[in-house]
Amino acid sequence: MSLNNTPKGERLHIGIFGRRNAGKSSIINALTNQNIAIVSDVKGTTTDPVYKAMELLPIGPVMIIDTPGIDDEGELGLQRVKASYRVLNKCDIALLVVDAHDGYTDSDRALLEKIKEKNIPYAIAFNKCDTAQGSESGVIYCSAKENININLLKEEIVKIASLEKPDKKIVGDLIKEGDVVLLVVPIDSAAPKGRLILPQQQTIRDILDSNSIAIVIKEDKVKDAVEKYKPNLVVCDSQIFGKIKGDVPESVPLTSFSILFARYKGDLEANLEGIRRLDNLKDGDIVLVSEGCTHHRQCGDIGTQKMPAWIRKHTNAALDFEFTNGGEFPEDLSKYALVVHCGGCMLNEKEMKYRIASSRDCSVPIVNYGMAIAHMNGILERSLKPLK
Repeated sequence: MSLNNTPKGERLHIGIFGRRNAGKSSIINALTNQNIAIVSDVKGTTTDPVYKAMELLPIGPVMIIDTPGIDDEGELGLQRVKASYRVLNKCDIALLVVDAHDGYTDSDRALLEKIKEKNIPYAIAFNKCDTAQGSESGVIYCSAKENININLLKEEIVKIASLEKPDKKIVGDLIKEGDVVLLVVPIDSAAPKGRLILPQQQTIRDILDSNSIAIVIKEDKVKDAVEKYKPNLVVCDSQIFGKIKGDVPESVPLTSFSILFARYKGDLEANLEGIRRLDNLKDGDIVLVSEGCTHHRQCGDIGTQKMPAWIRKHTNAALDFEFTNGGEFPEDLSKYALVVHCGGCMLNEKEMKYRIASSRDCSVPIVNYGMAIAHMNGILERSLKPLK
């Protein structure tokens, strides 16, 4: 991931929904002035959600999601419809495209109800209008083919977007100009060659945007660096909490990248509920370990190897573990005693909060990697102090 690229999880996610041949792909091409979506008269051309990272001015970096038709048929078609509905879990904005010749159908109404139920800001495009017509609040009559009212549609999306992206900080609101932040980054077999992982990159950028000073070191340099640079804050990889906590004096605030992301994209209170369940796991309980990214599993992988080992040692219980990654997250979590989730750097805030809400709906606590590791190392209270 280049430092010049806006990460997927930081882009505004705009989902485009509608029936087959309502003109979803044509609307995408018209909005972006690019042929980025395949247009065809054949129903069902889009068979899976298609994600396209791009710039949509004046909004900036966005993720456009072209979805299969919500009226698809047959066994395979129903799976495609489910895939479209799952996209709602990560949408910041939903755009429903309706064929103006047919008007609303039961499929359109059902999707619109689900959008409202999930409190997703939305706009409606009545596509294939032969002549320019008026518009009403949230509804634009347009034609992608004739480029009628496309600018009005874009303005409606821009208006919604301006309300959807508050200026949130990873660490910038915890420090002041000129502060020194010491970032402890282990370089081991799991570290990607030639680059830093995304949470580290984003934290560095946030520090620089705050006109503060970022100093990056490996874990064996902590003690000397603390004495030399007198940091106002130390941020480490959660895996090395146990190694470095003795090298950072109690007077120096200490937290982790994962805990910062628990606040940035998640819900600290929900994580504290997960901590309480972590302490009460018993023999036979099933724990789900979920990660938002997909990566090559190596020896010593944190999700599939280290985390289960640490939890078994902490609880002294005979536990069963299951694992998911990427876009995979179970709809029914009822069989699990606890969900242990990564920091979610590859997920947008909407999807991370959906996963937390899904866990709560099933009365299954969820806890972030960093908070679980801090607790198991006996320094949770200390690692949360910088966030208060």
